[in-house]
Amino acid sequence: MTYALRTHRLTKTYKGKEVVYDVSMNLKKGEIYGFLGPNGAGKTTVMKMITNLVKPTAGEVEVLGEKLTPSSYEVLKRMGSIIENPIFYEKLTARENLELHCEYMGFYNKNAIDEALRLVNLKNADRKPVKEFSLGMKQRLGIARAIATKPELLILDEPINGLDPVGIRELRDLFLLLSRQYGIALLISSHILGEMEQIADTVGVIRDGRLLEEVPMETIRGRQTDYIELRASDGAKAAFVLANELKLTNFRVMEESGLVRIYDLRIPQRDIAQALILNGVSVDSFSRKSHSLEEYFMGLIKGGESDAASR
Repeated sequence: MTYALRTHRLTKTYKGKEVVYDVSMNLKKGEIYGFLGPNGAGKTTVMKMITNLVKPTAGEVEVLGEKLTPSSYEVLKRMGSIIENPIFYEKLTARENLELHCEYMGFYNKNAIDEALRLVNLKNADRKPVKEFSLGMKQRLGIARAIATKPELLILDEPINGLDPVGIRELRDLFLLLSRQYGIALLISSHILGEMEQIADTVGVIRDGRLLEEVPMETIRGRQTDYIELRASDGAKAAFVLANELKLTNFRVMEESGLVRIYDLRIPQRDIAQALILNGVSVDSFSRKSHSLEEYFMGLIKGGESDAASR
């Protein structure tokens, strides 16, 4: 199997404290890897080690089949990245910023700048000084800069920060295009789990500097379980009715306020609702749902298996 990126037991220690420990990641060529974790989990530090901005305390990074060293200049030219907030020459135009970047990288294809600006929907703003750009436009320009040199591996740290829903959707489509049609491998960190669920081929979940799990999205989807979710006037009384009147055992009271999830789907929803109402439990909402990546993620972050994984 061909990998664009692999890390082996990657570790970083600051002032005697391990902020990243024993992280082994595997990103295949042409796939999208969703890198998930709460603030301070170590995502940005890992990305900085991958891009040679920070030297690991221990472990190795392999990029496009080459072991990364402090002098790995050529392989870094085959990468594009946005780590934290993109920085530009504010008085220069978007196009001038990209031209300077391409010259610095030794890449002299002017058409690539036009294509990058078009892909991030900034073609009509290329002559505008960057100081007049909104935060969302700067995020787009950062991505244009990252892809202008035709990288084989793209590292993006929270790339959709500051974007409105339309902008988020446009970048989602762009990431899929870069992966599926251009064959670029993307490592993307994000807090917007719903977006990662739509585009990621693999997800890695990190907490307290440790990679808890690395798993294909198809595996997560295969674990997902349908369930009925209802909000009752009295959660405890609803549980009593479900257990004693309907003889259900596979359900959970999620909140004392009355949020209940029923995983045993043998009894029709209308019969459940009728039994609750006849026993004096009013039902405010009633719907059928599936476990999401967000629930899977939260299950791992809280230190246990997700509900979806445990059923």
